[in-house]
Amino acid sequence: MEKMNINPKSINKVIISHIHGDRVGGLEGFLEKNSNVTVFIPSSLPNSFRDMITSQGAEFVDVSVPRKISDFIYTTGELYGPPKEQSLIIDSKKGLIVITGCAHPGVVNIVKKAKELMKKDNVYLVIGGFHHPPIAVVKKFRELGVKKVAPSHCTGDLVREAFREEYKEDFIEYGVGKTIEIKNN
Repeated sequence: MEKMNINPKSINKVIISHIHGDRVGGLEGFLEKNSNVTVFIPSSLPNSFRDMITSQGAEFVDVSVPRKISDFIYTTGELYGPPKEQSLIIDSKKGLIVITGCAHPGVVNIVKKAKELMKKDNVYLVIGGFHHPPIAVVKKFRELGVKKVAPSHCTGDLVREAFREEYKEDFIEYGVGKTIEIKNN
């Protein structure tokens, strides 16, 4: 955040996808800089996370089922992986934007769940880790009508390259420190 010039105090909500260290490891350090936040955590997380959040002066919301987080932003609720994991859905003017953590429940399952929850077919972008799916996931995304993809870290190089080849200009190179701007025009 420091390198990207993001002030921690400008953030008022934090969403934790699942229990793995690369998802929760920085939370305590963040809360030391800004405890005036609400942290949305999967209800399957151990009580030690709740205790840490409240000991830092922040609030938490247990998430087990789909719910609205703020205007145009929703959680899928916990989906079974293992581990249990929540993903985000942004209901944008261009279509649904699905943000995964690592997609342990299966990235195709997450996209289907987002479409079902929002009662919309238009998926503008799926971004995040896709958790080493088979290459057939590229065809499944086309069948689901996914317009743009931004697979990151745990997707795997072969599948990322297959997405790049299929999606061409609708493939977004993505990772830590990258910013994606979506214009509503």
